[in-house]
Amino acid sequence: MASAWQKTQEFYNWALESGDPRTDPWPLVYSPVPVTLVFTSYLLLVALGPTCMRQRPRLELRAPLLAYNLAMVALSSYTFHEFLVTSVLANYSYLCQPVDYSRSELGMRMARACWWFFFSKIIELLDTVFLILRKKQEQVTFLHVYHHGSMLFNWWSGVKYVPGGQAFFIGMLNSFVHIFMYGYYALASLGPRMRRHLWWKRYLTILQMCQFVAIAAHSSYNLFTECPFPDGFNTAVFLYILSLLALFLRFYYQTYVRGKQEKLT
Repeated sequence: MASAWQKTQEFYNWALESGDPRTDPWPLVYSPVPVTLVFTSYLLLVALGPTCMRQRPRLELRAPLLAYNLAMVALSSYTFHEFLVTSVLANYSYLCQPVDYSRSELGMRMARACWWFFFSKIIELLDTVFLILRKKQEQVTFLHVYHHGSMLFNWWSGVKYVPGGQAFFIGMLNSFVHIFMYGYYALASLGPRMRRHLWWKRYLTILQMCQFVAIAAHSSYNLFTECPFPDGFNTAVFLYILSLLALFLRFYYQTYVRGKQEKLT
């Protein structure tokens, strides 16, 4: 007689072949074409945007930026709340949590939280749009484009195949960090008079890196235990997070260590 773990693995194999039938018909999920078009449009914007703005004056956009960042604080707060509350009500494990593929109230609530988190990654592409319109091209770095662009496909595949389970931890942590990140950006959009209140930017970067370490530990742990969650997803998350951690460490060193040393010389 098959064990519960074997039955769960068989269901995962089926889901990975056809997609989760609950989320498959949802907007932007049913096919990779929409998210690929969004990604392609994003790369074209990054490549052609600065050229289009070359002969145009930079835009301040203080009111739109403030509204956008406050809206992202609200959306991040909502997804964090949904991940946290649903995981508590469903008694999720932080060590090993299979996906609840049922159409139960909590199973569907977690799937919807994953979809909203995925959708937030599409909205966050506006970060780059605002930078280009404000002619801050130096901030559109490889790290910036890689992070924003890759998250689209990461969470599209998450929502299509494994909406919940181990993935809830990633969405919950990232939503929590983004509450502070977009709060920082909202304050920064108010202009130079807020500069003295933004001393904590360095610690925001440290918080982001702590998030990556926690996610890497969470994903790698299940590669060495018998957990009915696809090893392929845990491996992909682990390798992806290591790449982000390396890029953020490089950014931290260049900005806060080497940059400070250069100012002193």
